[in-house]
Amino acid sequence: MKKKKKRPEIAGTLSKHKRGFGFVRTEDGEGDIYISARSIHGAMDGDRVLVDLIPQALWGSSREGIIIKILQRNTVEVAGTFEKSKKFGFVIPDGKKGGEDIFVRKKDFSGAQRGDKVLVRITKYPDKENSAEGKIVEIISRNGQAGGDIKALARSYGLRETFPSRANAEAKAVSREEIHSRDLEGRRDLRNKTIITIDGADSKDFDDAVSVEMLPGGNYLLGVHIADVSHYVAEDGYLDREALKRGNSVYLIDQVIPMLPKSLSNGICSLNPDEDRLTLSVDMEVTPQGEVVSHDIYESVIHSKERMVYSEVSDMLEKKDDSLVKKYRDIFEDLLIMNKLAGILREKREARGSLDFDFDEAYIRLDSSGAAVSVDIAERRTANKLIEEFMLLANQTVAEHFFWMEVPFIYRVHEAPTLRKMEEFRTFLRGFGLSVKGTAGSVHPRTLNEILKSVEGKSYENVVNTVMLRSMQKAYYGTECDGHFGLALNYYCHFTSPIRRYPDLFIHRVIKACLHGTLDADSMEHFRKKAQEAADTASATERTAIELEREVEKMKKAEYMADRIGARYDGIISGVTGFGIYVQLENTVEGMIRLDTLLDDYYIHEPEKYRLIGERTGRVYGLGQSVRIQVDSVDIENREINFRIEG
Repeated sequence: MKKKKKRPEIAGTLSKHKRGFGFVRTEDGEGDIYISARSIHGAMDGDRVLVDLIPQALWGSSREGIIIKILQRNTVEVAGTFEKSKKFGFVIPDGKKGGEDIFVRKKDFSGAQRGDKVLVRITKYPDKENSAEGKIVEIISRNGQAGGDIKALARSYGLRETFPSRANAEAKAVSREEIHSRDLEGRRDLRNKTIITIDGADSKDFDDAVSVEMLPGGNYLLGVHIADVSHYVAEDGYLDREALKRGNSVYLIDQVIPMLPKSLSNGICSLNPDEDRLTLSVDMEVTPQGEVVSHDIYESVIHSKERMVYSEVSDMLEKKDDSLVKKYRDIFEDLLIMNKLAGILREKREARGSLDFDFDEAYIRLDSSGAAVSVDIAERRTANKLIEEFMLLANQTVAEHFFWMEVPFIYRVHEAPTLRKMEEFRTFLRGFGLSVKGTAGSVHPRTLNEILKSVEGKSYENVVNTVMLRSMQKAYYGTECDGHFGLALNYYCHFTSPIRRYPDLFIHRVIKACLHGTLDADSMEHFRKKAQEAADTASATERTAIELEREVEKMKKAEYMADRIGARYDGIISGVTGFGIYVQLENTVEGMIRLDTLLDDYYIHEPEKYRLIGERTGRVYGLGQSVRIQVDSVDIENREINFRIEG
């Protein structure tokens, strides 16, 4: 008798949905495995599990399986909302992940009250019959406390604003330090130069400052001066280890989870006006054609003359606001020169083929209770773009300089799109009568930039921007200089924000070792090992930060729209799926029109054409199309906004 062939068992990590089902991410390259709620068998989100595939004839659109063993539990603590009765309670997890309610016995309430945001530690994992059990170990915020919802969501991602006591103690000791004469040895004194910072009105930490001069031959001397954070954060100290663990600062509307304690980031490391500050400077001599013909990288000390804000600088440059010009008359001429240089650099970058995604980003305003009271489009004006150009040039210059020195370094890498993604993008563009020049396997960023320019001002501009961005690879930090496709650069790094990004802090240490002549064979090997760890960690923490920032934004947009049920808006179709249509409003709020609410016809999904088409009427709902909608319902907890087609 022929022995029946045993189905393979596959290991992977469970990503669980709030509705109970999940997907197991595997390493076999065959795609995720769908797990129904009844086949989860007590596994929690993030657990490493073993899956038995069900017969292929029973699969839906992807592989399906049953969890037969939990290999490793990865959930220790869960953040959520506490609900209680007299004898027991439950913690309902926050976050989009599929956490199940955690049962809490009365003796383990730890003073928590109904509606509080809490952190519960798992004491007993779930099985087929019973929920997980836990003990409340922290009250994140009391019921109704302003900002508690954002804090709890951050904790659900394992992030916290507060620092360990030893890191805090180290930061406080450093923050009390003054700049002494010994700190200035070997530094170039720039305190008499006109150096300024330009940031957002709400910014508290200033890690970059700029200066500009016209040279006798007609060239520009652009100076970019970056806070010398590495002078204060000792390598492998408590502060440094915590900064590496965090990888980056996370910005959550009106809250920040900083990479470094505020006593440092808003204090001695911040380039505050009218105060001496230690910096790393890059001087770049730039021709009127935008070519950098020489550069100099060195340690310095500066004394910022002004703390400028984007809106005021933009008003001066765009509108020649008389009151502001008079107020800043000592630096107005410098601002005019900066603006001219920024324009030259932008033209040079565009000619090179650099992609410039001009997305509308949300500016969400919260009231004193932490509730969303307005959702508008964030300004990206002349001053914002000016600083962007200067920072891009500094990052590029530093990356190329140290690439040729062949020292351990961390680069910002953005690989070219895959052939499959480009072919999908070509298909999408045909629906708008657009095409991509050249072959899908060798597309140049300049070609894609031409498409972005061709849709400027069109109703579907944002949609084309979005789909093109989704066609791109994700940028990451790497130790090999593999270029930046989106910027059309062979050399690029992150050098300009050591207060909020660990790779910048790391390469500052390498730069200073080179400047001091201490980069011998042993330290080269040391930095090489540290570079890989820092690059991998920062890439991972960046992904977490981006996901959390999006979830917080979606939560507050849902909260804002919850008071607008029944309101009517014009929008653009921003996504088409087999279960509905995504529509984006002018203020960036996005909601879904579910397929089962389109009652005038039976609609067929044509994914390759990014559209739904009515079987009887032939009516089409396609990407980029304008529609009139009515707000139907909102689920703040799950960050879902539902629309209906009007008329």
